[in-house]
Amino acid sequence: MKMNTAPQYLKNHFLIAMPHMADPNFAQALVYLVDHNEQGAMGLVVNRPSELDLGQVLAQLSPDSPTLEARRGLPIYTGGPVQTDRGFVLHAPGYRFQATLELDGLALSTSQDTLLAIADGSGPARCLIALGYAGWDAGQLEAELLQNTWLTCPADPAILFDTPAEQRLPAAAAHLGINLALLTSQAGHA
Repeated sequence: MKMNTAPQYLKNHFLIAMPHMADPNFAQALVYLVDHNEQGAMGLVVNRPSELDLGQVLAQLSPDSPTLEARRGLPIYTGGPVQTDRGFVLHAPGYRFQATLELDGLALSTSQDTLLAIADGSGPARCLIALGYAGWDAGQLEAELLQNTWLTCPADPAILFDTPAEQRLPAAAAHLGINLALLTSQAGHA
């Protein structure tokens, strides 16, 4: 019997930080994996709102742009430690901007026109705006998975867009039937 040894890539999955995660960039983090292949992985931390909101960002980028009052307070998330000055918007599919990548049931846009459309109400209502991203070199994420640093599960747009930030990590773990509060912070292999 031949075993399937093809690599299992986790694009469009959540990475759920285990309680023993030592890296402060990822302790208690929920990461949405935008891409994962033989070259590495790229994701966004989706449960860490920064102190910035859309109104503050647009005041810097485009102070004369119309912004609906209801959209000004949209939180800007800390997406990860790489390129923290670069913006990423995860949103519902069906919107095309200057730089949009279609994902499985979601889209990722990186152009300023995305923010302007969200601000004036013509863009996606279901969105998550992040500054920075998380990146892994070839084999790095796989090594972390073997060290039991992360749990994984398929991404759920309801967790991204409909669940409060502080509840996203436990909600993703609950998809696996796991209560993170009951897990020890000690790592190990049986």
